[in-house]
Amino acid sequence: MIGDRWSRTFSLGLIGIASFSSLLPIVLAVMNALKTTVEIGSNPLALPTQLHWENFSSAWRNAQLGPSLLHSAEVAILTILMVCVTATPCAYVLARQKGKFWRFITFYFMATITVPVQLYLYPLYFIFAKLGLVNSIPAVALIYTAMFSPFSIFLLRTYALAIPVALEEAAQVDGAKPWQTFRYVILPMMRPGLLTVAIIVGLNAWNEFVIAVTFLQNDSNVTAIVRFYNLTGQYSTDWGEMLAAAVTIVLPIVAIFVLLQRQFIDGMTSGAVKS
Repeated sequence: MIGDRWSRTFSLGLIGIASFSSLLPIVLAVMNALKTTVEIGSNPLALPTQLHWENFSSAWRNAQLGPSLLHSAEVAILTILMVCVTATPCAYVLARQKGKFWRFITFYFMATITVPVQLYLYPLYFIFAKLGLVNSIPAVALIYTAMFSPFSIFLLRTYALAIPVALEEAAQVDGAKPWQTFRYVILPMMRPGLLTVAIIVGLNAWNEFVIAVTFLQNDSNVTAIVRFYNLTGQYSTDWGEMLAAAVTIVLPIVAIFVLLQRQFIDGMTSGAVKS
């Protein structure tokens, strides 16, 4: 009895520490977004003496967050769609095929995860400039698709491995063609993995900076994270305005994650058990 009570107390303590550690940066950002630069510099941990809501309106106007947030959403949605459409059948094939050739392909996808984006940034920009694809949101989404697909393939592969082959054989006996088997049997059972992949890929595409600042150079199509970086002045920075812009950019992602956190956790734990 005492041991169970101590274990429960210890677990609750760890949960409390983890929650505090994860929420502290957000709380500090919101708190300092309502201060002036002088107040932030004097004591960033103190409560604001007066709420400066004008920081948010100033950040929205100076960083043009309205259009840039729409561009970020467009990039994230296109990336999610392309990753899910391409990674799902690839993961299914890798889960079903055996042999050295397929093991080599699996190793290749694993190796691409470790390659830093800076390694192929210049040749990629040279090729895209020759093709006239610079300053194109779909082109940036295509690059993100290539970056995030290997991880998505490995995650979805765990769900495909857990699907019994007998279900596919039963569908074939009933006269279903291979694409019908994939569409009506395999794909619905991989839905938790697809949702998990969509959340992870969307978060990464929303927050990515290096590719966005390199390939989106026109003011008419830059993303919110690039606009946030442009708020930094050469000699001085309005930290209250900058933190207000950061809170505005992060808020939609936090809201979406809170709404889908149960599905995300179920998808991750389900994939871990099935693999």
